[in-house]
Amino acid sequence: MSTVLDLQKVCRGLTPAWFDYLRDWDRTLRGGNYPETTRYNYLLAAAQFGRYLIDNADELEAGEAAADPTEVERGHIEEFQAWMVATRSASTALNKHKGLQQFFKWLVEEEDLERSPLARVKQPKTAQTLIPILGDDDTAKILATCKDKDFLALRDTAIIRVFYSTGARLSEVAGLQLDDIDLNTDTLLFHGKGMKDRRVRFGGKAGRALSRYLRVRARRRAADTPALWLPEKGETPLSSNGIKIMLRRRGELAKVPNVHAHRWRHNFAHEWKLAGGDTGDLMLVLGWASDDMPRRYGASAAAERAQHVHARLRIGDRI
Repeated sequence: MSTVLDLQKVCRGLTPAWFDYLRDWDRTLRGGNYPETTRYNYLLAAAQFGRYLIDNADELEAGEAAADPTEVERGHIEEFQAWMVATRSASTALNKHKGLQQFFKWLVEEEDLERSPLARVKQPKTAQTLIPILGDDDTAKILATCKDKDFLALRDTAIIRVFYSTGARLSEVAGLQLDDIDLNTDTLLFHGKGMKDRRVRFGGKAGRALSRYLRVRARRRAADTPALWLPEKGETPLSSNGIKIMLRRRGELAKVPNVHAHRWRHNFAHEWKLAGGDTGDLMLVLGWASDDMPRRYGASAAAERAQHVHARLRIGDRI
C-alpha cells in the first residue's frame, strides 16, 4: 500500500496547512520506524480532529475553527473529545486523545508551538469492560467447523490452535513468517508491539495443526511467499482483517457469539493464573510491559479462580 496514497486518503477534506503538517509528521514517524498501524492511527486521529474543526466551524464554542494546527486551543480539543464520546465511545475518544498527544508533542518539538493545547486536557474516562474468555467448550465448537481436510480447514485450524495455545495478539499471528516457526523446539517467534520480539512455545495439538497446514501449504502456487498464512485464492497473504473475518465466520457457523482473537488471549491469562503460574512469566509470554495488564486480562473469570482457591484452602472445613 502506497504511503502517499494512504496519506491522501486519510487527509481528505483538510486544508492545505493541515495536510502539510501531517505529511511532515508522517515523515518523522517513518524515520522513527513506527509500525504502519501506529502511523495510521496517529494520522487518522489528527485528520479526524482537523475535519471536525472544519465541518463545525460555525458551531464551535471555542471560537473560530483552526485552519492551521498551530491555531488549536484547549477548547477545540475538549469539544472534539465530547463529540467523540457522544457519537462513538469513550474508548474511541481516549484513543484519539493519545494520537493527538503525539501530534502536538511533535509540533512543540518542531518549535511551531510553545506548549501543547492538550497539556491541561484530561483524558476521557472509560469504563473497564470485562471480556469473556473463550474456553474449551466454545473453542471445541469452533474447531468442529474445520473438520474437512481441504486447504482452508487446515489453515483455519492451525490459526485457531495458535491463538488458543499461545494467547498471541491478532497482529502477531497475522504477521508470522515461515522462518518464525521452529518445529524442532515447538516455538514461534512473535513480532510484538514496539518492535519487541519474543519466542513462545506452542502445545502438541497446535504443532500437529501447523505441520498439517505446512504440508498442504507447500503445494500451493504461492508457497514461496515468506508470509505464513496464504489465501484461498491468489498470492496476497492473509491480513489481520482477513483473520478477523475468518474467526467471525467460524464463530457464526459454530453458533458461538462474538468470536475474536483477544478472547483467547484473556483465556490464556485465566488458565495461567488458575494453574498458579507466575505473573512475571505470564508478562514475558504475552509480551506485556505494564504490571496493570495481568490484572485486566482474564478478569471476567476472576470469580471462578477465587472459587478454586477457596476449595483448595478448605477454609471452614479443617476442624
